[in-house]
Amino acid sequence: MRTRLVVTFVLATLISAATATALAYRDARTAVLQRAQSAAVSDLRERATAVAADFDVPPDQRSLSRFAARVSEGIGSRPVVARYQDLVAVSDARAETAGRITAELRAAVRAGEQAQFQRVAWRGEPYLVVGMPVRYADGDRRSSGLEVFAIADLRAERDDTAALLDSVRAGIVPVVVLAALLALLAAGTVLRPVRKLGRATRGLAAGDLGSRVAVRGHDELADLARTFNETADALQASDAELREQEAKARRFVADVSHELRTPLAAMTMVATVLEEDADQLPPDVARAARTVGAETARLSRLVEDLMEISRFDAKAAHLNAAETDLAETVRATLALRGWTDRVHTRLDEGVRAVVDRRRVDVIVANLVGNALRHGAPPVIVTLATDGAADGEWVTLTVADHGPGLPPRARERVFDRFYKADAARTRGAADASGQGSGLGMAIALENARLHGGTIEVADAPDMAAGADTAAGADGVDGADGASMAAGVGRGAGVGGPPCGAVFTLRLPLRRTADAERTEETERTSGAGRTGSTERTGHAGSKEGAAE
Repeated sequence: MRTRLVVTFVLATLISAATATALAYRDARTAVLQRAQSAAVSDLRERATAVAADFDVPPDQRSLSRFAARVSEGIGSRPVVARYQDLVAVSDARAETAGRITAELRAAVRAGEQAQFQRVAWRGEPYLVVGMPVRYADGDRRSSGLEVFAIADLRAERDDTAALLDSVRAGIVPVVVLAALLALLAAGTVLRPVRKLGRATRGLAAGDLGSRVAVRGHDELADLARTFNETADALQASDAELREQEAKARRFVADVSHELRTPLAAMTMVATVLEEDADQLPPDVARAARTVGAETARLSRLVEDLMEISRFDAKAAHLNAAETDLAETVRATLALRGWTDRVHTRLDEGVRAVVDRRRVDVIVANLVGNALRHGAPPVIVTLATDGAADGEWVTLTVADHGPGLPPRARERVFDRFYKADAARTRGAADASGQGSGLGMAIALENARLHGGTIEVADAPDMAAGADTAAGADGVDGADGASMAAGVGRGAGVGGPPCGAVFTLRLPLRRTADAERTEETERTSGAGRTGSTERTGHAGSKEGAAE
């Protein structure tokens, strides 16, 4: 912007200077020529009138020549031509006058009563030719037939105007330089507050709500800075109010959840006793007892989830990380909840990473439980590693074969208390009463606590993946066939969508000891492979010898 201001200022100065120069040159040239013309006409008129008083008409050649010479002496020895009918006399016989006195001027002098003049260029030089008729001094001022022409040299006037133009041109350069300096100063004065305002705005956008601009002066820029400060003050006040309300809300949730734990513990004990004795109670009372037990358990889990969410909000959640076998962790999670027979797995063995096993268990339980409740079988869990430009990652994919998630539901699936029941089935819900709407939010927070994330998408076609997974990780024979058949039913060609796919991505972090052990195992494995190959060759030779 500084460059544009300077260029604009300099261009405006150049245009102004050029315009002023052109106008000054025109006016000066006109004034010089007008003065020369007036002086030439006045001198010729006065001298011709004075000499004509003693001139007899009709003249002869000699008297006409004497008349021209006397007139020339009185006007600075300029060439003078006197004409009377066919007689022509020149004051200076060496002067060439034929090319300078034009026929138009002679005709104008013959037909007119006043002095006439004409500027002509002869041999590249400017001249002023003045002509006038000589009239009798009586009352009717009749024409005497005598005509007088004087030739004035305009080279001096031309040189004067040219010198004036050169002086003006020479003055343009310092004027432009001065204009550029003034433009730089003006641009700095204008742009300095703008740059400060830009820095403050960027700081405000980056989260520095205390960013302000010093207000100086009473111009428009000062008003703009004052308005910015007022806006920043209002934004900071609103942010502080929102933070305070958010903190109060988190404290309220945490306090309510904490206060509910004691009565919920008592209610859980009573509900457990009632459920144990439900078979001895009347049918209606037994059904009510079981309902109370299920809802109490659901309420207990909701309170625990709320307390976990409040710890995330308060930044009080921490990792208890240790090197963990992730495949074994996934199997333990499925076995603990009785999902081993309902989930097909494809787990890469030997995948070890530094994670919080409890939190990984929570993530897997939420993802798999969500697929079992809202999707359709088969549910497939895949564990693998993925190398990328930003390092190695562990990917855990949970895919079901239900109706999938619409785009709007995918955008909100990790929101708290959000349920996409309208888009997904409820037929696979377990009897535990889960489904508070906090499980996916807690899973995502746990993933972020590890430095990872969870992504959700609809599988374009899971049939091929299911066929591949059917023979993996202990899924073979009839189980593999039934799995493939299930995939065919849920994702046939031209059939309904192939379900939702949730992908957990965690950075693959290992301890230094684990990395050394893995390198040792790779080295020793290579040695054992070579030894086995050599033994095999030897056995073949012995067999051939026998």
